[in-house]
Amino acid sequence: MRGFNRRFLQVAVCLLPFAVALLRDRRRFIFFGGSRHVPEETHRRRAERLVETLLELGAAFIKAGQVLSTRPDIVPPVYAEALSTLQDEVPEETGQDPAELVAADLGDAVDAGTLDPVAGGSLAYVYTAVVDGETVALKVRRPGLKPRIERDLRVIRRLVPVVGFFASERQEYSVRNIADDFERIILEELDFQREAGMMRDIGENFADDDRVYIPEVDEARTTERVLVMEHVTGRKVTDEGALDRVGVDPEEMARRIADVYLTMGLEHGVFHADPHPGNLAVLDDGRLLIYDYGMSERLTPETQARIVDLYQSLARRDADGIIDALVALDVLSPTVDRTEVRHVIELAMENLEGRSDIDWRDIFTELFGMLHDFPFRIPPNVMLLIRVGTVTEGVCRQLDPEFDFVTFVRSFLLEHGLFQREVQNVAGEITSDIRTSVPALARLPTRADRLLDRIERNELRVKTERRDDSTGRAVGYAVVSGALFVASAMLTFHSQPYEFLGVAVGVVFLLLFYRTA
Repeated sequence: MRGFNRRFLQVAVCLLPFAVALLRDRRRFIFFGGSRHVPEETHRRRAERLVETLLELGAAFIKAGQVLSTRPDIVPPVYAEALSTLQDEVPEETGQDPAELVAADLGDAVDAGTLDPVAGGSLAYVYTAVVDGETVALKVRRPGLKPRIERDLRVIRRLVPVVGFFASERQEYSVRNIADDFERIILEELDFQREAGMMRDIGENFADDDRVYIPEVDEARTTERVLVMEHVTGRKVTDEGALDRVGVDPEEMARRIADVYLTMGLEHGVFHADPHPGNLAVLDDGRLLIYDYGMSERLTPETQARIVDLYQSLARRDADGIIDALVALDVLSPTVDRTEVRHVIELAMENLEGRSDIDWRDIFTELFGMLHDFPFRIPPNVMLLIRVGTVTEGVCRQLDPEFDFVTFVRSFLLEHGLFQREVQNVAGEITSDIRTSVPALARLPTRADRLLDRIERNELRVKTERRDDSTGRAVGYAVVSGALFVASAMLTFHSQPYEFLGVAVGVVFLLLFYRTA
């Protein structure tokens, strides 16, 4: 407990200057006074100091910074830009030998003398080694890292209520769950058995696709701390001349990368969420090689369908569809003022309308920037999929400066039948309504015959109230229009297209109704 308290005090002291600065932005004298205008350059310098501080605090805070760099619901753009540089930073050595950890987990199967370091990150090292006579790649968790991260996650959890106390009302919706988001993402990335399962599933999904290569994983030997996988090397896709050497056109590779990642996210539901250039290579035979599956995600079918709905609505510029999808994804609170949200979304679309170089990042930056006045948060799975789109777009633009990711998304939805699926769902609902109405329509002749008998016997009495003529005409138009639409629905089963005539006449009477009412 003493170690926790000491660590908590250390973190609080390191972050206190930033907390004071941000509070003074809102109230010049912290507890009173008006807000102050701070130049963007000041925010930029402050963000750079924050990055240095997180590096000093260690792996948990580095990963927290990486997560925050993708959270526009919490972090302003200038800070998100600075925090994104944490992706490639490597902390100092722990002083322990990772070879000891490899020997403990793999035993005599590994030839310790063949361990050769390849790369290092905030959470793990990568080696090549000979295991059972075969050269493999080993991803090894930094020794002693998990207990320190678990301690730091407890520190973060203790600090979050303090942050929430000073957060604005619209940020409370996000801040409430941020500690849970950090913990889930970081601990999942530390679990190499989970990563192995993700690699296996993604590899099986692309087993018949000769455009992409996923390294095989040895799940039998993989432990929570050591990931054993096939050793495959390639040239980084963005290296100068890498694609020329293997005879692949950069524009074609850009389209391939976009298609592979959209397929993972929108069709397979299991996706690699870290497509930066260091994780994408090209093999000698021209196939795309994907590395490092620590940051990966699995979507439920429901979430996958809702994300497809969001992409469809964005492609169609459908404000109501965007709101429905954001509420369903738990990005927006169900109690949000839909009229106000629709207004800001339409304004965001108008801001983008006149631009010829709209990209995916612009759409989400504009959209979430406009939503800052509302309670919204981005769940981790949605956050990662949005991140995949923006990072993939950046890589594709490096390969092909003219690449239009927004147009490609629209084409992908059409080619893979995702727009057609939506039309089929609507058609299915209409067909269901018609089938429900058929029994009532079948009984209609009998009821009409009974009604006519009562009129013939002078037994029918109708009680009415006097209305002006225009109201009567409006009701008549509405009845005729409704009858024509019902008749047209029944005529859809006829071989001749009579239903179109019925719909056309029905629309005429509907317009007359609106004009008269």
